[in-house]
Formats: sequence, structure tokens, C-alpha cells
Amino acid sequence: METLGWIAGGIGVVVVLVAIYDLVQTKHAILRNFPVIGHFRYILESVGPELRQYIVTDNDEERPFSRDQRRWIYASSKKQNNYFGFGSDNDFERSPYFIIRHSSFPLGETRPGDADYDPIYQLPAAKVLGGARGRKKAFRPRSVVSISAMSYGSLSAPAIEALNRGCAITHTLHNTGEGGISPYHDQGGDLIFQLGTGYYGARTEDGNLCLDRLAEACEKYRVKAIELKMSQGAKPGLGGILPAAKVTEEISRIRGIPQGKDCLSPASHRAFGSVDAMLDRVEEIAERTGVPVGIKSAVGELSFWEELATAMAAGDRGVDFIAIDGGEGGTGAGPLVFTDHVALPFRQGFAQVYSIFARREVASQVYWIGAGRLGLPERALSAFALGCDSIAVAREAMLAIGCIQAQHCHTGHCPTGVATQNKWLMRGLDPSSKSARLANYLVILRKELKRLAGACGVEHPAFVGADRLTMLSEGLSEETWAERYGYASGWGIPSEAEKSACLTDWRAFREESPAGA
Repeated sequence: METLGWIAGGIGVVVVLVAIYDLVQTKHAILRNFPVIGHFRYILESVGPELRQYIVTDNDEERPFSRDQRRWIYASSKKQNNYFGFGSDNDFERSPYFIIRHSSFPLGETRPGDADYDPIYQLPAAKVLGGARGRKKAFRPRSVVSISAMSYGSLSAPAIEALNRGCAITHTLHNTGEGGISPYHDQGGDLIFQLGTGYYGARTEDGNLCLDRLAEACEKYRVKAIELKMSQGAKPGLGGILPAAKVTEEISRIRGIPQGKDCLSPASHRAFGSVDAMLDRVEEIAERTGVPVGIKSAVGELSFWEELATAMAAGDRGVDFIAIDGGEGGTGAGPLVFTDHVALPFRQGFAQVYSIFARREVASQVYWIGAGRLGLPERALSAFALGCDSIAVAREAMLAIGCIQAQHCHTGHCPTGVATQNKWLMRGLDPSSKSARLANYLVILRKELKRLAGACGVEHPAFVGADRLTMLSEGLSEETWAERYGYASGWGIPSEAEKSACLTDWRAFREESPAGA
């Protein structure tokens, strides 16, 4: 019995020491928030593939991100081996399935020691954002990957800080989301200031858009562009909602709303109610701030896009960029019927809108952004092949900073401290280590995009056309994406002048001394 007592005591000491270590370490939010018992999550994760293979599901069945996809993001963010052994476990004869047609003469990869090697794999956009309309502060984004709209309030302060710091390391644009600009967005990363229907951070007391406050924010913070949110993939056709429990004193002050009450955004804009009025407002904002101004929307009815493209073709007004969000997009909460059945998926929605603008010969005047589960190399390349100039990632960035796809975003009880305002849970997320992980993920994603482009025989993913992607359908019949989506020759590819200017600026960026990720 005495021996058992010593053993029990020893185990107790070990447990206490482990608990103390878990509470003070900063690498793992789960262990900080749930000392000792959090280790079981990692044990189960390590044997998860075997359990799923023989008992539950395979590596490609989980949604919205499969185990293989999450594993690639986690490994990339931690600079671990992100290769997969023993060949693909995908069923190539499953319908439909898409294949990238590589070149017989691929381009070589740059490696450490090469003259043009860049350790953070800067991958600038092929177009100048705002250049087509001659905006005062037009610029070429230095990364074709950006962080999509996620508000402070929906995400925690440490999560927003980690995202912005990671963006600063990698020269990546960070979309504020519709909740306004917080101090946590001001960590060195350049911003896209999103204005939703509530105009948070740039509103009057009665909830209308205030150009004075908007201009002040653009001067105070690192705002590079302004985005008017028409709708989003997670809840298209609805305004946003932030539950009263998440409306802290600080969020109340930043957004300009009452504390302790549900924050409800209208379904549509008060500042305009038609395409014509929207374009007037876009030009007014651009003239006042000097920065490029664009819109973000999921795709439903096409009459709006036809009217917008026609107006831009006929006059001297227009949006500088269009961000198309797929119906499969989402970060926080939304009604199930809206998340599942409202708005077209990204590929169908983007291709339809791009085609409308291309037929009116105004697609080249627009900087195109894609969003909706595009933060994986093959999905990202498919967006570029359809005509995107850059992509925006949200949930993939959340995974990189610690999200485990627990799907508790709507409850305020996110166990990793990413999507919560609970102080205990937030303390588990260390912005320093998580910003490095986000930076690693962004660098690896850009590296993989560059490798895929090289495999297709071109320098940049935006130079890959829709004819280089093939969809395998039932019976292994083939259809290129150009055929599938009705793309004419040359659609979705930058002009030769744009390609040349992009490569020139790219070389200049590489010659600078980049920060290390």
C-alpha cells in the first residue's frame, strides 16, 4: 500500500508539473486553456487517420475542410513536413475531378543561394489595384494572397493581432471585416477597410456613412483600399449580427454602437440603392480618400452585374475591384438554409460574373478577387485560371493560427481562443507565435502556387489559362475549364504589357531586404 501511495503521489506531482507547464507555454492554445486534458486531443489526433480509416471516415470526407487539407495547413504553418506518402488516396475516377495539365517543359524552381531566391516567396499581383481608373493611391499588391474579411468581435483581439502581424511579415493585405478598425488591426499590416451596411468605424450616430470619419481612418491607419460589402457567402442576402454577449465596451466604442445589445446590420446599404447611386458613391469615396474602392458580393441574380458592367462600359465611373465570395464561404455564424442554399458556389458564380464583364470588354478594368475556400494550392490555382488577380483566405488563416474546426464559432466558446470574447479562452492564443504560423502558411501557399505555375510552364499563377485545367466527368470524359465555363480565348489572362510590368516589379520586390517569416 505504501508503494502505491508513492506511485500515486509521483503521478500527482507529474500531473501538477504538466499543468503548470501547459499554463505558461504559448505554443498551443488548447493546452493553455485546457491543461493536462488538452493532451488527449493531440494523442487522438495522432492516431486519427488510423481510427478513421478503419472505424469512422477517410481523410477526404470531413467538411468544410478534410483531414488532408487541415493537415497540410497545420504542417505548413508549423514548418513541418507537408508531403504525403505512398501516392494520392483520392479516387481519380470519382466524378467530377479536376486535373492540372502540366507542361512538358516546366520552369525550374528557385532555391537558397540562387540570385533571384526570395525566402518569403513574394508573389505580387499581375495588375495594379486602382491603376485602370488612375486612383491617386493605386498600388500593386505584393501578395496574390490576402486575408479575407473577419471582424474584431467575431474574432478575438489576439486572433486579429496575430493575423495582422503575420500580414506585416509577409507583405499581405488584411481585410478588416465590417466591424471597423481596432488597435489589433494596427500591428504593421496593410489594410482593406471593409464597409458593411452598418458602416462601423465610419458612421454617424444615426447609422449612416460618414465620409469625414472614413477619411480620418484612412489617414490614421494603413488603409490601402476600401471595400463596400454587398453580401457574403456565409449569409448572402442578410445583414450581419453580433450577439449582445460579444459587444464589449471596447467593441461598442470601435463600432459606435450601444454596449450590451445585439449588433444588427441592415440587409442592404443606406448610402445607395441602385447601381447608378453606388457608382456615384464609389467615385465620391475614391476622390475623398485617394485609395482604390471596390465591392464584395456573393452571386445571386445576374441583373445587378449586367447593369454594373454596362454602366462601366458606357461611362467614366467604375469600381476598382470586385471580390466574389462563393456560397461555400464563411467564418462565423449564419442560418443553415442560407449557408447551404443561398448564393452560387465560387467557380460558377465567378465565371458567370467575369463573363458578363468580359463580353462588354471591361473585365480588364477590374481587379478581381476570389474567396470561398480557396486557401489550398489547387483551389487557388483554379481561381487564377478563371481570371482572379488575387485570392482572399479566411478559415484557412484561422486554421493556421490554431483553429481546430470545432465549429463553435456561433457560441462564443471557441476552445482555441480564435472566435470568442471569453477572456480565459483568449489568453490561450499567443499572437507572437501564431503570427509566425500564419506567415509560414502564407509563404508556403505562395511557394506552392509558384511551383504549380512553373509546372505549367509560366512564371506566375495568373498567367495560367482556363484551358490548362481539365474536368474529368462520368466515364472519364474530359472538358477543359474554358469549355465548361464558356471562356473565350484570352479571357482570364493578363495582357502582355501587364505581364511584363508585373515581372519587372517582382524583381524589384525581391531585391529589397524582406523580413524573414
